[in-house]
Amino acid sequence: MYTFSRRGLLYVAAGSSAAAALAACSSGTPPVGGGSPGASGSSAGGSKQMSQADYDTIIKAGPVADAATVSASPWATKIKSQGFIKRGGTTTSAIFSLKDPVTGRIAGFDAGIGDLLAHYITGGTDVAKLTQVSQTSVDTRETMLQNNTVDIVVATYSITTARAQKVAFAGPYYSSGDSIQVKKDNTTIKSVSDLQGKKLVTESNSTAITALQKFVPGNTPTLFADNDSCVAAVQQGRADAYVLDEAILLGNAVKNPDLKVVGTPFTTDPYGVGVNKDDPTAKAFVNAFLQRIFDSGDWLKLWKATVGLYVDAVPTPPKIGSVPGS
Repeated sequence: MYTFSRRGLLYVAAGSSAAAALAACSSGTPPVGGGSPGASGSSAGGSKQMSQADYDTIIKAGPVADAATVSASPWATKIKSQGFIKRGGTTTSAIFSLKDPVTGRIAGFDAGIGDLLAHYITGGTDVAKLTQVSQTSVDTRETMLQNNTVDIVVATYSITTARAQKVAFAGPYYSSGDSIQVKKDNTTIKSVSDLQGKKLVTESNSTAITALQKFVPGNTPTLFADNDSCVAAVQQGRADAYVLDEAILLGNAVKNPDLKVVGTPFTTDPYGVGVNKDDPTAKAFVNAFLQRIFDSGDWLKLWKATVGLYVDAVPTPPKIGSVPGS
């Protein structure tokens, strides 16, 4: 099972390319990757790790916009002129956007979307310089976009009608939602249809309670006050499965190699790329970019290198503009 190293490096793999095995974090280029995912998209086990160069290869292999495409958008033209994208995000999100405290590099699925977009606009090949990340929170994301502190926000940023009154959303680029966590050796639970009659747990006051009432009627979950208690119940065999937002469950899988996430989310929480509403070319440009990496397979390579190391099922990209506000 792929985990974080002791110093917090995100393990990623370059899609279907071979991973270079490294003996230790202290030798050669610092590793940021784990072994290649299996055919199902879940981690295959083993001790292979990838160097920083292997992660950078994923980004540098992405498409680059031609001059006419960039010049047609004042927003993209400004970014190409400055030579990098200012991304609002986080540096502490397991799998999605995590900073290595030694090298200062940030990797993950959200980080990769930002890096691919910056590469698409600028054509830059020094991945470390493609983006500058400013820490955002639930309370600051819209403001930072509105005052142009950042060019984009990519931070598991759920598209909502209320938020879309303040900023524009490109995408969605990923659809999350409530998912299922089980022990790694569990082979009987693969999707929400397998939960009937099982011992389930979730956090009290979570949206998963309502989701389970709808999708697993008659099966009342045991409620715990916090995430750790739910994890312990599954690990100790007091529960068969833990249901909650996929992003949280993925973080649990990173910290607990005896756990895995199965299936795909059975509720919908679409993530979008936030941009300023003042220039409509920004949203249009990012949507075109997203469709480009969906079609080229670069989106799937990035997913396999990050989220896909901890999830059994392989998703298809969401449809652009498929949710209100996008």
